[in-house]
Amino acid sequence: MGHYFPEHTKEFMEAIDALRGRPLAILGHVRPDGDCIGSQVGLARVLTAMGFDVVCYNEHKVPRNCQSFVQDTPFFEASEGVDRERTAITVDCADRKRLGQILQEAYPEVYLNIDHHISNSKYGKHNIIDGHASATGEILGGILIDGGLPVDAVAAQALYVGIATDTGQFRFASTTRDTFEICCHLMEKGADPARAALDLYEQESPAKLALLQRFLASFHYLCDGRACVGIIDQEAWEATGAEKEDTEGLVDYARAIEGVEIGVLLEEHDGSLKGSFRAKDPVHRVDQLARQFNGGGHACAAGFNPECPLDELYPRLVSALDEHFSKLNGGAE
Repeated sequence: MGHYFPEHTKEFMEAIDALRGRPLAILGHVRPDGDCIGSQVGLARVLTAMGFDVVCYNEHKVPRNCQSFVQDTPFFEASEGVDRERTAITVDCADRKRLGQILQEAYPEVYLNIDHHISNSKYGKHNIIDGHASATGEILGGILIDGGLPVDAVAAQALYVGIATDTGQFRFASTTRDTFEICCHLMEKGADPARAALDLYEQESPAKLALLQRFLASFHYLCDGRACVGIIDQEAWEATGAEKEDTEGLVDYARAIEGVEIGVLLEEHDGSLKGSFRAKDPVHRVDQLARQFNGGGHACAAGFNPECPLDELYPRLVSALDEHFSKLNGGAE
């Protein structure tokens, strides 16, 4: 052991040692996913075991399929109130905007920023960023293993969940030998892959499946079938009774089609618009596509928050995808 993230482990240990005696707040991004929640739970529990006073804050509630992994970890929605005197640590959050308005205002300074997004803006006093890691849970898992820190079964399960979700159940190109080895160490500490899979993927609500039906029915194929765009409009929410968290994973259906190289999900919700890109190959650099629409992320997975209505966004999106594929083809199109 001691070889997964040696430089990051040294930096992490030095940063944490400097925080002795200070209460901490671990912050995640808006609409948190498995890697966000898993990283918060894992880090919070380890720091608590090391004697720190730690709580976790998010702008939005813990998704239904992740609630079982939190256990007794102190988790709060920002709207319930935050302790501004705590020192902020962020996980899985590429830039400060992703914290949401309440947490941005409450914590203008971030002491430690731990993330795996290639687009991370390094907004912390200390930044532990590895764009090659499959998940923030992998970085934290590796650091905690390297450092010989106290990881209980709940923390191990949470970090495993972060890795499993962000690798698409170990299907994505970011999955490496180290990814599997770190998961093996987490299993030795109590992580249960079968239980994680049951809670994550076998407990879908009827409302989510109704939303999926509408999403699949909305598919449009662009760029000679190389891109697929699906839309969830305001009517879909009202008709199904689904919640925002029910869109998690839907964009993967757009990417999963034969011949499609980039899948896109567009969501209308209460006057706002959100988008997601997913690609099969890192060559597509959808983080760069997302940047054109007020977003960012990874080479194969990115999100964006366009500041225009759907009827204005759609033609711009079609044009951007056409230009993107044309550049990949060396201008042949």
